[in-house]
Amino acid sequence: MAMTLEQQRAADAWRRAQGCQDNYVNLAKGLPALIMNSGLMQVMAFLHEKGGKSSQAHCKILGEHLRGWLHSQFPKQLDSPEFSIFMSKLMAADPLTFQQITTEAYAWLRWMRQIAPAVKV
Repeated sequence: MAMTLEQQRAADAWRRAQGCQDNYVNLAKGLPALIMNSGLMQVMAFLHEKGGKSSQAHCKILGEHLRGWLHSQFPKQLDSPEFSIFMSKLMAADPLTFQQITTEAYAWLRWMRQIAPAVKV
């Protein structure tokens, strides 16, 4: 029997959250509000920029996790989870597709913000 999309989101969040630490958990909890206030592209850029600092590695990791999930759900629209390609494709997306990708980001993050605290190191 095939998994529902909710089960797929939960399974992906569970797999990716293994071994996460407090910084990752706190960021995952706050990311939906950050996206709502600033927008998906701005938040993806923030995670990438902050993730370049060793003390902020959790930003890079969570950004990679979110890009990986979104790429798996929109492989035709988002050719790659690699940051530059991902961002270029987001910028070129039509409004409906962009809205669908943002909605999916929220749906995945709902699972991550619940699962990450349960499995953190």
